[in-house]
Amino acid sequence: MESLALKAFLTLFVVMDPIGLVPVFLALAGSRSHGDQCRIARKAVFVAGGLLASFGIAGEWLLRNLGISMDAFRVSGGILLFLIALDMVLAQHERETKEEEEESRGRSDISVFPLAIPMIAGPGTLASIMILVAESRPYPLGLPMILGIAAVVLALGYVALRAAAPLGKLLGRTGVNVVTRVLGVLLAALAVQYVADGARSLLG
Repeated sequence: MESLALKAFLTLFVVMDPIGLVPVFLALAGSRSHGDQCRIARKAVFVAGGLLASFGIAGEWLLRNLGISMDAFRVSGGILLFLIALDMVLAQHERETKEEEEESRGRSDISVFPLAIPMIAGPGTLASIMILVAESRPYPLGLPMILGIAAVVLALGYVALRAAAPLGKLLGRTGVNVVTRVLGVLLAALAVQYVADGARSLLG
């Protein structure tokens, strides 16, 4: 169970990439007061947490009613994560389109869109939480453990957003890109493992 807990933490931390959120958050909310930034970060984390909990609890039921096996979802989720990892390694870590970014700049409240969705709780994060919950089924407290780890990673993301201004100055764009690339390599390896496990079960 300890190995699954470590895997869950590393997977969710890498996919959410709290450090990678800093420059985007500063671009969207850097001109606002510190109080407004804290309010936006807090609301975004709560909305993302609610979405992750919903997918973690009801995701398998949804797949079952759609006629999708968990192994097939594991393969598709692994492919999606690999594409995200590729963008991270190439320092093209964009979780929203140019049109979405322009729209978000004009919004008075950016906490739900684009911060909570799709930047924190994006497709890769939702796929990861569902796969991890499925892997935790054999353990009596597997689901609470995965949701608790997700809450810890979200809390780290909140801390990163609260400290966005000093972190941005400390790391600079180059530092953020270095951290993002390293996390991208780790995410690519996890993605390949997801695809391999799913394909092995489907073909076996």
